[in-house]
Amino acid sequence: MTDLIAEMTQPRVDGALPGPGSAAYLARQARTESNARSYPRGLPIAIERGQGSFVRDVDGNVFIDFLAGAGVLSLGHNHPELVRAMVEQLGSLTHALDFPTPAKDAFVEAQLSMLPPAMRSRTRIHFCGPTGANAVDAAIKLCKTATGRGDIVSFQGGFHGASHAAMAVTGLVSQKQPVANGMPGVHFLPYSSCARCPLGLRPDTCETNCATYFENALRDPNGGLPKPAAVIMELVQGEGGVVPARPEFVRRVRAVTAELDIPLIVDEVQTGCGRTGTWFAFEQYGITPDVVVASKALSGVGSPVAVIFYDERLDVWSPGAHTGTFRGNQLAFAAGTEAVRIVRRDNVLGNVVARGEQVADRLAALTAHPLVREVRGVGLMWGIELLDAPDGTPASALAASVRTEVLNHGLILELGGRDDTVVRLLPPLNVTAEVLDTACDILIAAITGLPHRERG
Repeated sequence: MTDLIAEMTQPRVDGALPGPGSAAYLARQARTESNARSYPRGLPIAIERGQGSFVRDVDGNVFIDFLAGAGVLSLGHNHPELVRAMVEQLGSLTHALDFPTPAKDAFVEAQLSMLPPAMRSRTRIHFCGPTGANAVDAAIKLCKTATGRGDIVSFQGGFHGASHAAMAVTGLVSQKQPVANGMPGVHFLPYSSCARCPLGLRPDTCETNCATYFENALRDPNGGLPKPAAVIMELVQGEGGVVPARPEFVRRVRAVTAELDIPLIVDEVQTGCGRTGTWFAFEQYGITPDVVVASKALSGVGSPVAVIFYDERLDVWSPGAHTGTFRGNQLAFAAGTEAVRIVRRDNVLGNVVARGEQVADRLAALTAHPLVREVRGVGLMWGIELLDAPDGTPASALAASVRTEVLNHGLILELGGRDDTVVRLLPPLNVTAEVLDTACDILIAAITGLPHRERG
């Protein structure tokens, strides 16, 4: 075991991908699994082992994993202290529905302790089914129940999950088209996405007109938009291409929703648990949401758990209003409590800030590359948006070629954004400066090696 772990300290790829072992697994997967499988299509490997920021496939190839379970593995693969906490819990209790347990009680206390002090005494926590999408569903149900209203406002480019309700408030049209009779009453308004401004404006002359549009839409008695049950937003759109909202936009959205008594749901499924350098991204914007959705990294090790935090005034549910058989995952609770302790002890949030500055510095030169539209991100959540062809063809194939090239050199990255034109980085939050440098070397070489053309 020690030798296996020792060899997983540098990326190493021998031969073409997929290797023979991976190819066999992928072929069996294609014969037996749903056509909805996605990640192995662009990343054709079969993973055998993970350790820290690295994974090894069944052919012995070693990769830096900057997908990290789509942000789930906040402390990397198989963090020994998290594994130990889960093993200890495994011997006493694994599942307990929503009964109180020592593991759950400790988890609740740990999570509440990470909220801003002013929120702690007023916050209730609700345990959902084990996915972020289920927590989004719960947040929507809660706000509809509390307000007695039915409409929801979401934002263009946002992603909130693939369940029926979460998909309805997601901007991705292609995901919704095959599914008839989606949740009604959803309205999409422009998001603060300056690289692709939905209003065709420029940030140097715009006075955050997307916020003005939002304010007017909610206030206009003849604007056609009923007073909604909630507004849901990501502060950094993740699947939408790593798009951080401008602070002024977020503060104005919060101000008008508070003025009109409209609950604001902040989806922190991907940005939460330290991803942006604070425990929740909303802390950096100086706002207090009414509902916070959290999931992915709550356990730190990939054991599923999802919750919503919400202001106590919204706690109008009757018993059993939103349940989920696996909301009592004691292993996730044990690991999540330990993860909070490690984050504090090891100053993981400080590492996120420092490594984020390192990424910004390393990737800065790419902003002048003729095939790069924008490099953007915060903390350890970054995206490089590639430039569409002069004829308007989206840069999807270009981004896919970068993903393939870096994989062939031992780096796992995924794509996102409109038409999958954004190359995304989601490293573990405790990634070292040395591993990050190696990954940036591979990524920069791949983008620098793209076919040259003049910027359009």
